[in-house]
Amino acid sequence: MRTEIDILENEILEKYPDVLDILLLDQTTQKNIIWATSNYEDLGESYLESNQIQSEYITGINGNIIMPRVQKDQILQHSRVKKMAEVFTPSWICNAQNNLIDNAWFERKNVFNKEIPDEKKWETNQTKIEFPKNKTWKDYVNDTRLEISCGEAPYITSRYDTTTGKFIEIESRIGLLDRKLRVINENVDDSSEWLKAMNSAYKNTYAYEWQGDSLLLARESMLFTFIENYKHKFRKEPLLKSIQEIAYIISWNVWQMDGLKGVVPFSCGEIKTKSVNLFGEEETDNSFCKGCLNNNMFEHNGIYCLVMDWSNKDLKGKKLRFIDLIENKKSINGRK
Repeated sequence: MRTEIDILENEILEKYPDVLDILLLDQTTQKNIIWATSNYEDLGESYLESNQIQSEYITGINGNIIMPRVQKDQILQHSRVKKMAEVFTPSWICNAQNNLIDNAWFERKNVFNKEIPDEKKWETNQTKIEFPKNKTWKDYVNDTRLEISCGEAPYITSRYDTTTGKFIEIESRIGLLDRKLRVINENVDDSSEWLKAMNSAYKNTYAYEWQGDSLLLARESMLFTFIENYKHKFRKEPLLKSIQEIAYIISWNVWQMDGLKGVVPFSCGEIKTKSVNLFGEEETDNSFCKGCLNNNMFEHNGIYCLVMDWSNKDLKGKKLRFIDLIENKKSINGRK
């Protein structure tokens, strides 16, 4: 039965041309994201964990294959917990942890809502958000956020509670991105300025995930969060061009990665090099991944994931290896 939390790939394909293809794109490899889970292998060779997710595999008669974890049966849920440590945090806990971030940023408590932990819920602050004297709403929108091993990205956008499946109205959402969008809604009325601010909010919100189905669900949730907020603000659908632009930003900022290695899943491996010796005989040298052998994040022979630095003002953005951001941070900390 269809519920409000469902985002159907068939609907995306029909209503928003090219958008599903954008959401399936891996910007690092310039191919599609891969399944990276064996949960769908009984559907055929196309669904093997190392294969790419093509739009035709999840649309048409296959349009209900990918679904939120809360809608999966209990056996499959337990299997994913055991294999991939996939545990989804209730929204009230996500809210409490996100509040800690905002407590530090605003230097006060209960900015967006007041927690009611005994009842596992929160009470939304209905008044317009006020900012510290030395900060503005734009500073908040442009502040960078990252959710690691994001799953369906419940810390970024809370369209629904990932444990109960209950749809959450826009006014009561608690994700890191949801809060930025609330601030934009409260401070911007002109549609062109609103879209510009939205782009900034999405460009400063990052996440990564291993499993392809969860990654696609995260990307879809972030996209529909944009569409829902536009409808909420302007009482109409956004233009296709605007939807495609947000989808493109999401395809860069929410990417598929082995978080322990910084590479595309399954991309490390044995490299065979053939050469001819002095006697004219062909020899084969096997070279194994040093990073995997030595457990060193900076020595893998796999494909290191790229992210976009949107702060480059002269260009649309600058491509960076995510691993280099970690290495630079490590070097800075080492000098202190």
